[in-house]
Amino acid sequence: MIHYKDEAILKGILAGDKNILKYVYEWYFKTIRSLILRNSGNEQDAEDIFQDALVIIYQRVLDNDLVLDCSFKTFLYSVCRHLWLQRLEKEKNPANIADIENHIELSDEMVFEIYDEQSEKYRLYQQHFVKLSKDCQKVLKLFYSHTTLKDIADIMGYKTEKYAKTRKYLCKENLRQRILSDPKCKKYLAQ
Repeated sequence: MIHYKDEAILKGILAGDKNILKYVYEWYFKTIRSLILRNSGNEQDAEDIFQDALVIIYQRVLDNDLVLDCSFKTFLYSVCRHLWLQRLEKEKNPANIADIENHIELSDEMVFEIYDEQSEKYRLYQQHFVKLSKDCQKVLKLFYSHTTLKDIADIMGYKTEKYAKTRKYLCKENLRQRILSDPKCKKYLAQ
């Protein structure tokens, strides 16, 4: 199997490279899973924490705001560890985590980002956005960047502006339904 360097992993995450994402999952998820299971979590918790950490890392790479001063593995582990600690504290179940790997202390900015509710909502949105078809992702990106429906139709190769409007609506509705069906969304609806 190919072994990717940390820089290649970060570039791959940013590009949404399926091979890199598969590599990251295969090489690092097992460690995160062990961390969560050893500390009162379950399989679904491990998957959620792993996904949330990848979204945080993606956003930091996108913002050109991530400089690794440790290995990618240590950084990923540290972010997951922090996310899990946050979850335990919210559930009034604070715990001393039984670590299984080295970790680093994250910067205050990074900790704030992890704890920030808006960031949590954004991660939820991102998790479901990346599951849309590439076509839908592109239509919604164009729409949210204030591209007119006529220009969206031209860019996407649709015959009419009306069809672009219908596609935009269907993609938006698909995304909305995905988010609403996510159990993590319920806490925001209750507020």
